[in-house]
Amino acid sequence: MAHRLLPIALLSTAAAVTACSGGGERARPVHGTAPAEIAGVGYTSAELAQALLIHVPGYRRAGEPDSGEYGSLKAVQNAARLQRDTVLDKPRCGTAGPGGAVAPDVPAALVTFAKKGMTVTETLMGMPAADAEKQVNARVPADCLTFRTKVGTHRATHRVVETPKGEIGEGSRTVGVATTTGTTGTRTWYVVFRGRHYLATITLHGPTATRAEAERLAQASRRQAAKILP
Repeated sequence: MAHRLLPIALLSTAAAVTACSGGGERARPVHGTAPAEIAGVGYTSAELAQALLIHVPGYRRAGEPDSGEYGSLKAVQNAARLQRDTVLDKPRCGTAGPGGAVAPDVPAALVTFAKKGMTVTETLMGMPAADAEKQVNARVPADCLTFRTKVGTHRATHRVVETPKGEIGEGSRTVGVATTTGTTGTRTWYVVFRGRHYLATITLHGPTATRAEAERLAQASRRQAAKILP
C-alpha cells in the first residue's frame, strides 16, 4: 500500500485531536537498513537515522528513533490506521494526494520530541529528486482547505493555510492546520523540504504551534542532515 504524504498527516492530526487522544506511542528503536532507491542513488534508512536531529531546545526526545522502510514505521502505520477510523464531510480530501504517493519501501527514519502539550516529529525519506520535487510543489486542493472530521462521537472542524513555495533546503512547502473541537483549539504546522536524494518533513503540533517555529526547526533539520549526508 502506498502512503499519501500530506493527506495522512493532516488526517492523523485531525483524528487525534477529534478523539482527544493523549501522547503518541513511543518510537521503536532503529532497526532497518532499507536500501536506497534506483541504481544505488540515495541513502539507506540507517544513514538517514544518523542524520536525524539529536536535540531540540526545550523538548525531550520521546523514545528512540525509528527507521526502516517507510511503510513499516510505527508512526506511519498508526496514521494510516487513524485515517481508516476517520469520517470526513469531504471524503475526497482523505484520498487526494497532490504530491503523489510515498512508496512503502522507501528508506526512512523518524524521531519525535515532546514537551507538555507540544510535539515535534522529524521524518527523513530517501527519494529521487523528481519524486521529492513533486511533494514540494504539491498544493492542498482548494475545496479541502476547510473540512470536518468525526472519530466515534468526537467531531472537529479544521482550517488549512498554505504558504507559497519556500527556500528551505532545495525547496520547501509549509502547511498549517487549525483544529477546533468544541471550545478547544490546537494548531499543526508541516514543513516539507527537499535535500540531495532525500525528502524531509517537520511536524509541529500543539496549542501554541507557530509557522515561525516549524520553519526554524526545518532549518535545524537541514543543517543537521548536511553534516551527515554527503
